Amino acid sequence: MELPGVFGSVAPFLEQYGYLAVAVVLLVDNLGVPLPGEAVLATGAVLAGTGRLDVGLVAGVAFVAAVLGGNGGYAVGRFGGHPLVMRVGRRVGLTPLRLARVERFFEQQGVNVVLVSRFVPLLRQFFGVVAGTSEMPWWRFFFANLAGAALWVAFWTTVGYNAGDHLDVISRAITGGGPVVAAGLLLLWLARRQLRRRRSRRTSAASVPSTIGASS
Repeated sequence: MELPGVFGSVAPFLEQYGYLAVAVVLLVDNLGVPLPGEAVLATGAVLAGTGRLDVGLVAGVAFVAAVLGGNGGYAVGRFGGHPLVMRVGRRVGLTPLRLARVERFFEQQGVNVVLVSRFVPLLRQFFGVVAGTSEMPWWRFFFANLAGAALWVAFWTTVGYNAGDHLDVISRAITGGGPVVAAGLLLLWLARRQLRRRRSRRTSAASVPSTIGASS
């Protein structure tokens, strides 16, 4: 069976190297080098749906590789600092201006960005590095990284495994920016929810003095 679109481009690589291909591509992709992570993961799940791979192993290998890659990127950003990040980042399109913008975004959204970033090309490759240069506490990054990897792997594994006759549509979504739109909407929702929480806290804090004054 010949797969259409991006699946057909990636499938021979996966058929030859199997789970090792999934592990290497997702590790490097999440470490900071732009590679077709979604395509490889979804294609691995498609092949599992046809019986050529095991879907549980595909998901497990992908999850471990994504977590390790994200933590590796964090270590590069935290201990290598801006000089190392920019020296390497120039080769993959990371400029000082882009890094500064992403860092400001991280400072505003924090954990939410780590959760959603895997669904956004380029941001997925650099989220760990930028979390490190922004000096996000490692324990916060670690748990957000685990949750983000689980969501990303579960989503694309489910999509690929249950693709059926919709491979053409999914292939166009991957190459046409579908994940970016979905992640953008999710990030906006998370930001809105966080803003509501902050407003609620401020309202509660402001009401405390007036309550005390009334009781006295």
